[in-house]
Parts: sequence; structure tokens; C-alpha cells
Amino acid sequence: MKKIFIATFILLSFSISAQKINWISLEKAVEAQKTSPKKIFIDAYTVWCGPCKMLDKNTFGNKDVANYINKHYYAVKFNAEGNETINFKGKTYKNPSFNPNTTGRNSSHELSSYFGVRAYPTMLFLDEQANLLTPLTGYQKPRQLEIFLKIFATDSYKTIKSQEAFTEYSSKFNYEFIE
Repeated sequence: MKKIFIATFILLSFSISAQKINWISLEKAVEAQKTSPKKIFIDAYTVWCGPCKMLDKNTFGNKDVANYINKHYYAVKFNAEGNETINFKGKTYKNPSFNPNTTGRNSSHELSSYFGVRAYPTMLFLDEQANLLTPLTGYQKPRQLEIFLKIFATDSYKTIKSQEAFTEYSSKFNYEFIE
């Protein structure tokens, strides 16, 4: 019984100390940029997407990833097939064909089309003026995502003009996230 109590206490301690990403709406992120400029990181997901769920659990649940995103980005969770109304850059985006009765795939949100999201998950990196820098499609482990988080947060992307330059950059990159 004592061993069960100790094991439960240890597991509870780990879950309490786990860092979580501070997700906010896109509208709040854009508003926050006005007083404290930071880039925006958007997780475009769907409710039926298995790799999206793995990304939430394995990557966004990683302490190093969460700490880095919270420090360097405004983080936005966006259901790319959801029914949310989003105001962005003076335009209102909706999902006019949304079907509330479906349990699987739904119609694509207008904001998904604006950003060119065609697969899930897609992570979007926006600059300090909320302009799209690049999409990153597919499941990424913490270390796979680390290089992209850092290349955009530090503005290193501005000096990388070719695949060869990215290959050189990545060969010298010092990975720090623990998986």
C-alpha cells in the first residue's frame, strides 16, 4: 500500500509540474502584438485527426516545447474545420458549410483557405505583424519542431535563402529539447 501511495504521489508531482502551452484566440494574439510584439504560432488541427492528437500529447505536452512557445510566441489553437467566427485583418472568417451533426470530417473553415491549409496538422508561423511566414505540415516530434520554433523566433530564417543554406544551418543546429 505504501508503494502505491508513493507511486501515485510521484505521478501526481510530475503532472502538476508539467508545463502547458498558453493557448489564446487569434484575435487576442493580434491584439497582444500591438503592445508586446511577438510572433504567432498557430496549431491548425481537426477533431478527427490522429496525428493532431499525437502532436498535442507528445509534442505540445513536452515541457521544453511548451516553455519555448510560451516565451517566444503567442500560441493559437485553431480548429480548421470548426464553426468559430474569427476576425482577422479586417475580415470575418467563418465556416458557412459547417455541419454540426457530423462526427468525422467537416467542411473547411474560411481561415484555413486564407492560410492555404490543406493537410492536418499544419502549424503556421506568423511574424509580428501577423503575416504568414510559413506553414509546417505534419506531425513533428519535439526535436523536429525545435529547429523551426527557433529559426523563426530568432529571425534566422531571414538569412536562409536556399535548401543548401537550410541544410547547412540544420547540420550545425544545437538541439536542446528533451524528448
